[in-house]
Order: sequence, then C-alpha cells, then structure tokens
Amino acid sequence: MKIEELFSVRGKVALVTGGSRGIGEMIARAYVENGVKVYITARKAEACDALARELSKSGECISIPGDISSLDEIDRLISEIEKHERKLDILVNNAGASWGADFQSFPENGWDKVMDLNVKSAFFMTQRAFKLLQAAGTKDDYARVINIGSIEGMRTSHLEAYSYAASKAAILHVTRMMAKYLSRSYIAVNAIAPGYFPSKMTDSIPEEETGVIEEDTPMRRWGRPEDMAGVAIYLASRASGFVCGSTMVVDGGLATTG
Repeated sequence: MKIEELFSVRGKVALVTGGSRGIGEMIARAYVENGVKVYITARKAEACDALARELSKSGECISIPGDISSLDEIDRLISEIEKHERKLDILVNNAGASWGADFQSFPENGWDKVMDLNVKSAFFMTQRAFKLLQAAGTKDDYARVINIGSIEGMRTSHLEAYSYAASKAAILHVTRMMAKYLSRSYIAVNAIAPGYFPSKMTDSIPEEETGVIEEDTPMRRWGRPEDMAGVAIYLASRASGFVCGSTMVVDGGLATTG
C-alpha cells in the first residue's frame, strides 16, 4: 500500500469535542485540511461557530455547540449528528478542564467539575456514539476512538492539579478497558498523552514555570500544531490498523525520559 493511502483520512467523518481551541482545534484543523468531514462541539457557541466558519474554507466543518458535562447535552449532540450521518469514523474525546489549588484548600467543586468533564463525559460520549461508530467499523478498517489524556496522568507533576492528574490517569485506563471490549464491534480505542502545548489551559501556568518546563523537556520546546496533527492522523488512518489500547505520548521526552 502506498504511503498516501496508508495515512489517508479522506472521506471519513469525525467528531471532536472541545474542538474550538487548543489541542481540539489542532486536531480538527488537521482532519479538515486532509479531507475529513468534521463536527466540532464546545461550550462557547461563538468560538465554536467561528472556528467552523474558518475551517470550512479548507473543507467541511460543522459546529454543534453544547456543554457535554451534561448527559442530556451529549444525547442532543449525538441526535443532531444522526440527522445527517449514518456512521461516525472517528470520535476524539478531547473536552477537558483543569483546577489548581494546594492540597489543604482544594475544593470539592474543583474535583467534581474536572472528573466529570475529563472522564465521565468521555465515557458517555463514546457510549452514546457507539451505534454510529459500530456502523463505520469493518474487519479491515476499524472505527476509531481517540481519548486525549495527558502526561500528567503518567507522572507526578510539580503542579498541584490533583483532580486533573487523577482524571488523566483514569482516562488512560478507561481507554484500555474500552479498547478490550469495543474491539469486538470493530472499534479501536487509543489515547494521546500530550505534553505541553499552547492552549487556554496552559496559559494559566505562571511565566516562571513555562521556562522550567521547556528546560526540562529534552527537545527544548513546547508542542506545535503539526506535532499533534501527525499523531491524530496516524491514529485515524490505516497506518495504525493494528494499534488498539495504546497511549501515544507526544511530549518531547518530558515524561518519558524523566
């Protein structure tokens, strides 16, 4: 098989949650520019609609804003997609939040908000999208679920973001659980564990910390959009046809060599 076919995602249909900015935007843009019909969802309708208009200049991108921390909103989102699609080739569970506070003052709402969005919504989004994914998968070309974890779910961070670290460790293990059982329906589930990429979430990191992170990263830089685009396309294409239950670490060596 030629490399163009091996890595092609043209003609597929994808849903990217948290797709209006940050890593979600990087993935949505990569898919649209390479021939995928992409649905994006995010809580802020204005930002979601604006990105969809921009990306539609390069391909096809549809905005369905919503707060997927609610199961009713997840159901509404999937129902909207079902009005237009018979199948879903790619689901990217990217929507997420973080919360930083020292141990003694860490609040319950900072725990619940992060765990619900980062873990619960990813699980139930996949559950509700199951029939669409099942309709897309075949023995020779599985449908794909890509869960966005983090290196903070793999290591002990210097940042006190307790619920975020716990949620990302959880999503990496949920990925393995879903991979085992969804594979029976020709759905391959994998995860990406990013290091530090520019986003609204990482904008909150103090300036003095950003330099430390770069210095501690063996490749001496933060992630770029093309770094995320490459692994997202790989996991959605035939190039990863025998990859299931894996976590692709994209961190410049920060967690993997420390």
